[in-house]
Amino acid sequence: MAKLTASTRNALPSSAFALPKSRKYPVQDAEHAADAKGRATQQVKKGKLSPATAAKIRARANAVLGGK
Repeated sequence: MAKLTASTRNALPSSAFALPKSRKYPVQDAEHAADAKGRATQQVKKGKLSPATAAKIRARANAVLGGK
């Protein structure tokens, strides 16, 4: 996966994140979208993310991935 530096991440528009208000889970490209889906699943299993929020992240990531 391409390295996302702090300055690059800060330059991304909020629309490039699965959770735009908190600017979490960047999904600006297919690699990051796939990673966001995996990370969301991990956080649900740890109890740190609600299933509803994870579903929003997966939906946003799937939009970037073309429904994969």
